[in-house]
Amino acid sequence: MAILTVRNVPDEVHRALRVRAARHGRSTEAEVREILENAVKPERRVRMGDALAALGRKIGLTDRDLAVLERSRDKRPAEPMRFE
Repeated sequence: MAILTVRNVPDEVHRALRVRAARHGRSTEAEVREILENAVKPERRVRMGDALAALGRKIGLTDRDLAVLERSRDKRPAEPMRFE
């Protein structure tokens, strides 16, 4: 796990963090970790398949459109990359 050092935190912010941590029954360090995690993680995980299906519905793709795409797809196996 990474270590993060934050310098020059104003006294009033540090006090507010300590109070908030105490209200939640955890250390100031644990409270800061929770705040950071909530700030950077999405509320709900985006699933690629769901996102693509929603996009298809939004632009009005039909089963017929998908059949055309499937017929035109190159079905040959991919060639491995060569580094020469």
